[in-house]
Amino acid sequence: MNNKYKRVLLKLSGEALADKENGDIFDAANLRYVANAVKSMHDRGVEIAIVVGGGNIWRGKLAQTIGVERSTADYMGMLGTLINALAVQSALEQVGLDSRVMSALESKQVAEPYIRRKAIRHLEKGRVVIFGGGTGNPYFTTDTTASLRANDVGCDAILMAKNGVDGVYSADPKVDPKAEFISHLTYNEMLERDLKVMDRTAVSLCMDTPIEIRVFNMNDTSNFIKILDGEDIGTTIKGEK
Repeated sequence: MNNKYKRVLLKLSGEALADKENGDIFDAANLRYVANAVKSMHDRGVEIAIVVGGGNIWRGKLAQTIGVERSTADYMGMLGTLINALAVQSALEQVGLDSRVMSALESKQVAEPYIRRKAIRHLEKGRVVIFGGGTGNPYFTTDTTASLRANDVGCDAILMAKNGVDGVYSADPKVDPKAEFISHLTYNEMLERDLKVMDRTAVSLCMDTPIEIRVFNMNDTSNFIKILDGEDIGTTIKGEK
């Protein structure tokens, strides 16, 4: 079966795992949904890495409110991503997928340390690799983690799965009803138009690479397969031709 991409990195927000209705940090149905989406791609023979944010557990705004300084707040966020990584690993195991959590922060009781060659070996063996602990350094977002790891392990694409958002718009469609959908962008255009898809550090890591970013609505599970089939859904962002 031909796939457009051989190895991908799936970027999830922490909110994608949360139960917004009850305010819980996790929702069993959302975790199952993510696991089944990953399994659908894995069953096609695609090698999959995952980076998940920590926004369902910890946000910088709260840090400011309670007076936590920036570096400490960022480390707290990294620990949140590790909690999410373990939850995703558990959900993947429940659908029969072998996975490994690798952390940039030393957490040897629950995760392997991030070692590039070992991560690649896991992917080659068909294991899903979940990168927790961010970059291991403060002042960097999980978007930057996604770009860094995608480059490091040789991913063809970063799949940015969004909740209820079809792709990139010229403005926030919830605020501006005249916002226009953008199906194709270059990295330079994204920066020039100040479109808030990823932070600038994350974008800079992809600009001179063949990595494509696909922004799409994850609420339709079939979109994951459509992307592998080469269908032009969501927004595709890539370097200059």
